[in-house]
Amino acid sequence: MQNIVVFCGSSGGYKPIYGEIAYALGEKLAKEGKTIIYGASKLGLMGKVAEGSLAHGGEVVGVIPEFLKTKEVVHTGISQIHTTTNMHERKLLMNELSDAVITLPGGFGTMEELFELVTWAQLGLHQKPIGILNIDGFYDDLIHLLDGMVAKGFLKQENRDLLLVDETIEGLVQKMENYKPIIVPKWINKEQV
Repeated sequence: MQNIVVFCGSSGGYKPIYGEIAYALGEKLAKEGKTIIYGASKLGLMGKVAEGSLAHGGEVVGVIPEFLKTKEVVHTGISQIHTTTNMHERKLLMNELSDAVITLPGGFGTMEELFELVTWAQLGLHQKPIGILNIDGFYDDLIHLLDGMVAKGFLKQENRDLLLVDETIEGLVQKMENYKPIIVPKWINKEQV
């Protein structure tokens, strides 16, 4: 777990704790010598993660589609920037560059990135640990929804367990480092088609 994608909001949210923890995550990963791959923005939680890492000697790699690459958005102080032609290529490259995924609070974009990567894991396209840092209970409702999907037969428990959740940076990183992917047989075969 050397190169870690961090998905999070380009907004800061209403509570200062979101930015404080995002900065602390960047700091912790930098001190552990880990590279952060993220959406290249200087705004919101994205900017806080990058600042936390850079202020402590970390390496931060940004991946951004051309249409979002403006002086007002791009963090010009990061270690490296990759430019893609669209959002799909952005996620694909972030996946290729990373060994693990950490998700902080965010909106639609953050959810879309998280769920695409966890779907790829469910389909066996990668076996990376995927973590949710549940800052101040931000993801409580989502976790409840996922557990309900299991209870109602729409999500297998082993696929629900692909998402590692903790309220603390240290706890989440430990769970991710200890993660052992479960090899699940294909969920669909030719006879079912």
